Amino acid sequence: MLDVKFIRENKDIVAAGAKKKHIALDIDTLITLDDRRRLLQAQIDEKRAEQNNASIVIASAKTDLERQDVIARMQVVKETLRLAEESMQEVMKEWRALMLQVPNVPDISVPEGESDADNKEVRQWSPASGVGGQPPKFDFEPKPHSELLLMHDMADYERGAKVAGFRGYFLKGDGARLVWALEQFVQTRFAQKDFTPMIVPSMVRREPFVGTGYLPQSEEDLYKTQDGEYLAGTAEVATMGYYMDEILDKNQLPIKFFSFSPCFRREAGSHGKDTKGIFRIHEFVKYEQVMLCEASHEESVKWHEELTANSENLLQELKLPYRVVVNCGGDLGLGQVKKYDIEAWMPSEQTYRETHSSSYFHDFQTRRLNIRYRDESGTLRYAHSLNNTALAMPRILCQLVENNQQKDGSIRIPEVLQGFMGKEVIARQ
Repeated sequence: MLDVKFIRENKDIVAAGAKKKHIALDIDTLITLDDRRRLLQAQIDEKRAEQNNASIVIASAKTDLERQDVIARMQVVKETLRLAEESMQEVMKEWRALMLQVPNVPDISVPEGESDADNKEVRQWSPASGVGGQPPKFDFEPKPHSELLLMHDMADYERGAKVAGFRGYFLKGDGARLVWALEQFVQTRFAQKDFTPMIVPSMVRREPFVGTGYLPQSEEDLYKTQDGEYLAGTAEVATMGYYMDEILDKNQLPIKFFSFSPCFRREAGSHGKDTKGIFRIHEFVKYEQVMLCEASHEESVKWHEELTANSENLLQELKLPYRVVVNCGGDLGLGQVKKYDIEAWMPSEQTYRETHSSSYFHDFQTRRLNIRYRDESGTLRYAHSLNNTALAMPRILCQLVENNQQKDGSIRIPEVLQGFMGKEVIARQ
């Protein structure tokens, strides 16, 4: 959420940001409502002050007639105040709804565009030649991950659909072992960094979803319980709610969390996309980097690059070819100032597919969640927030098995996973 004062003083900048994100915004109606809100608040404050003063006047009245006169006038004030407060409730309901629709202003470096097709490549990396390297070419026709997993009895899609419905799956044998090996790998790497590990709730109240910007805009993609909670599609939601409505001290910053949770997404609007295999599924697990830092654009940019580098290092250790793209305005979420997607190479499709997303938000989320810190002068400021995927599973298996397949159908296990797997190759059955 943006500061309404900032919106009023920078109307053109906010409108231009919404346009760049391709988000419809009626900023004139919002400002008109805010004028009404401010006027009503002034009236309410005035009438409350009159009420507070009346008790003093009544106590000092010299006669019953004076006292009764003040009481009678206060009855009028009380009724006027009641009507003003009722009007304020209606105005605030509409005002809050509009405020939740105001998108954050994207960074000037964010390219123009309507969808992910307009994202701009920043760099490529390949195991053979590093930065700038092209993905490797096979001297045979590479098989898709969906076929490779079946070939090695690592997955069962039919029984998955029988048990869990559309996009259901079982991972078994070396499919399960590979996911566990990846989990041990990423846990080991982040144990060497100054992140606090956390296992966070997957079932979360509405407030953290609104605070992080997933509600109300993305409600159709969330599963909701009969008791009103939602199932999260990322550990970011619960982790950001951890310090909700709290005041931190500056010396606590930056705060870095390495958070794990099971995740759930309805994939609304994606019914016909990636129906084979395990690339687009309803249920998965995810490790997430989540950060709070000082209210400084420079700090946010610095940490954004560091979080992105952490994920790139993991892919490099796994020797997976990838590229980094900067997302265009139309491919940014409501609260994101800037976002990178990291996409690993998918040989069967001859294209890169997303494995990680890295974003910073300035104080958009923390203002909604009321997460503040006290700086050296004692001034309260809203912290800045960032997040980035560390590793999402089982999606990463898609690129991992495809890039490591061999002509005879076997699959090489990346060296960094061999100790966890206890073998070097998944041989064809």
